[in-house]
Amino acid sequence: MADAPISRLELSKMIDHSLLKPTLTREDTIQGLEVAMRERVASATVKPCYTILAAEVLEGSGVMVNPVICFPLGYDTTEAKVFATKQAIDDGAEEIDMVLNLGALFSGDYQFVEDDIAAVVEAAQGKTVKVILETGYYKDMDLIVKACQIIESAGGDFVKTSSGFAPSPYTNEYGETVGYTLDILRLMRKSVSESVEVKAAQGVRRLKEALEVIEIGATRFGVSRTESLLKEYDEAYG
Repeated sequence: MADAPISRLELSKMIDHSLLKPTLTREDTIQGLEVAMRERVASATVKPCYTILAAEVLEGSGVMVNPVICFPLGYDTTEAKVFATKQAIDDGAEEIDMVLNLGALFSGDYQFVEDDIAAVVEAAQGKTVKVILETGYYKDMDLIVKACQIIESAGGDFVKTSSGFAPSPYTNEYGETVGYTLDILRLMRKSVSESVEVKAAQGVRRLKEALEVIEIGATRFGVSRTESLLKEYDEAYG
């Protein structure tokens, strides 16, 4: 059996276990939170309406509560984003995922985009803020660089590829739609300083994909198939 390139716990602590499908019920969410605790992941990414529930279930587990705010389109007013962020923190959020305002970015209104993100960062009161680019929408790769630079300037802690809800032109070797390419992920890593981390989302479904994004420099990835991914790890290195 080959030597593991990373320990199981190290891998688990890079996973944001995604519980965002619109049809997920309260009971489904509880079951997902139990998976998150059993697998000892970094965080459970939840709908904002279940932030209090997640905080109650995950208390003392070491798994962080990670609601999304004004998700997945990102075009709410700054005031709405600030209110939602403050409410999420009050409800027990330990991390926040948000989407930058794509329309403003594509319009060249870079100061608006920066101010919008900075307001959320301030409202998060020192909690980690991950900012989603939705890389599947970009035709100009230079704009991905610009978006990453804006996020860092605004105080964002992570640049993140995708929400998982946007259309994307990219597919993987299995014919599945993914939200980014490895080249885009490399570009994102190069576009920010070492103080900003990179999260891959809408594409990490298997151990192979997890190891690929880790090698590029991603320190977190969104996963809905957490159990099957870690089962692959156990079969390969257990």
